[in-house]
Amino acid sequence: MKPIALSAHYDGEKIELDEPYPLTENAHLVVVVLPQDDERQDWLRLSAQQLARAYGSNEPDYTEADLRK
Repeated sequence: MKPIALSAHYDGEKIELDEPYPLTENAHLVVVVLPQDDERQDWLRLSAQQLARAYGSNEPDYTEADLRK
């Protein structure tokens, strides 16, 4: 079986997949606990600000002719 990322949540008692997926019995899983949404939103906002700063409105528009082979 190839590795696959599945969304899930903890309901206070057990971990539940957000969408059905056929798991085999005794399938090996890795669980990653993500930060709360408020912290995640802060990181997304910071990322967007840095991208806007790096690629501001002064950034020239590049054409295919500007690309090197």
